[in-house]
Amino acid sequence: MAYIYLLVAIVAEVTATFCLTLSNGFTRLVPSCVTVAGYAVAFYSLSLALRTIPTGMAYAIWSGIGTVLIALVCRVVLGQKLDLAAIAGMTLIICGVLVMNLLSAGRHG
Repeated sequence: MAYIYLLVAIVAEVTATFCLTLSNGFTRLVPSCVTVAGYAVAFYSLSLALRTIPTGMAYAIWSGIGTVLIALVCRVVLGQKLDLAAIAGMTLIICGVLVMNLLSAGRHG
């Protein structure tokens, strides 16, 4: 169940971050409200995940996957460009999260 909470936290954080871009400095009501609600859900869900998953592991997964997802969402929806260095960096992030989860003695599941 902890990894489901972590997944909810990731999706909520990516949604909130995307809407933060759309909020135009909190001058647009709907994206601003989604941003605030999304971050609240993200942190609450992360706190539930931390009951079981070690903090370092959870944060690595949350920030790593979140970084890759927000970059991909902005690429698809907003047309932001990803150069070769960005793609290589995201590949390394994914590899790092996989190594931590598959090979670390601190893994939980």
